[in-house]
Amino acid sequence: MSLSEAGPGGPARAVHRPVLALADDLSGAAETAVALRSPARILLGPAPEPVAAEPGEALVVDLDSRQLPGAKAARAVRDATHAAPAGTVLFKKIDSLLRGNLAAEAAAYAQDGAGVVIATALPAARRTVLGGVVRLDGTPLHETDAWRAETRPAPLSVADALGDLSSAPVPLTVVRGAPGALREALRARFAHDRHPVCDAETEADLDAIAAAALELGPGVRLLGTGGLAGALGRLLGTPVPARLAPYAGDSVRPLLVVVGTAEPSARGQVAHLVADGAHHVALGTRELLRSPRRLAPPVAPVTVVRITGAASPALARRLVAALADTVADAAQGCDLVLTGGETARRVLDGLRITDLRPVGQVHHGAVVSRTPDGRSVVTRPGSYGEADSLRRIVRALRPAPVQHVPTDPTGVAP
Repeated sequence: MSLSEAGPGGPARAVHRPVLALADDLSGAAETAVALRSPARILLGPAPEPVAAEPGEALVVDLDSRQLPGAKAARAVRDATHAAPAGTVLFKKIDSLLRGNLAAEAAAYAQDGAGVVIATALPAARRTVLGGVVRLDGTPLHETDAWRAETRPAPLSVADALGDLSSAPVPLTVVRGAPGALREALRARFAHDRHPVCDAETEADLDAIAAAALELGPGVRLLGTGGLAGALGRLLGTPVPARLAPYAGDSVRPLLVVVGTAEPSARGQVAHLVADGAHHVALGTRELLRSPRRLAPPVAPVTVVRITGAASPALARRLVAALADTVADAAQGCDLVLTGGETARRVLDGLRITDLRPVGQVHHGAVVSRTPDGRSVVTRPGSYGEADSLRRIVRALRPAPVQHVPTDPTGVAP
């Protein structure tokens, strides 16, 4: 990635800045890779040593740490940051709803750095930060049901989510202040050993935050959502053309859509695909946990698999693992659409896929990548997308209308 910089008495020149981004789940890693607006590679971690991007390339590592114990998640972050070459721009992607091991990972990420600039707003998903509080469509996070699938209550503020990490707020008035004022405000907080937590409502706010952070030197690290990654990409990146339709002459594989999210919106998104002719396989939670079976290789052009029924948050990881095992055989010869970062990672682990090359996105967060063997994989966070999200993804990958082919009613092989 490069940044224009004026040389002595001459025109601006391009300065290449290697970028290493760390994510705690795969859908977040893919979202970050596209947002950085440069040729990118996604590694399905743990991170190798040393962790280095090629010149002009952004390297994004999925640490797969969202569900780890806090100490193990912190160690994964610490190992990756210590292995980064000097001069690398470091970005830590976090969940815009502040889920996961945020406190443990942020503390590890801050070690040995000059300071961490924190901005958790995601304007594209109508998630803003005002007064240090994450707001969804204007409602404070802790007053929504966004954490209904978690085992603990939502944090009251970003500072609350950061735990013992010493932080200080940066109000929106400062973010939008006179040129240089934001940079100096960040510097002042670092001088008092505090990590700045920045308010933001728009992409322009995030652009200002990212620019001020970069002006403070390579020792300053950035921590935020895909929104802040997008600001970093607008400053340093070069858009990469994407072609989402299958390449001319390629055989079109079956498309397997695996919906592993517990979000209520998933049911309506699946209904749109079924209305278009996709074959629907519903797997009950009791079946998955007690008597899982293997999904037969798809016959229909598009097959969508979804978990149905309620389950406690404590069983979420077991359910996702069972779902990945159920679709393991069927996924071998398919292009894939995978919703939920944990689901995506477990399915790709089963296929022994260890790296992806992102080529574009259908809508925000719905990222299209290529596997080393040329297959298409779309990843998308479970909490993203309007009612037609899956329909839009399928139509981007399969522009021709879906023609339903009857299959076994269960869609499951003994």
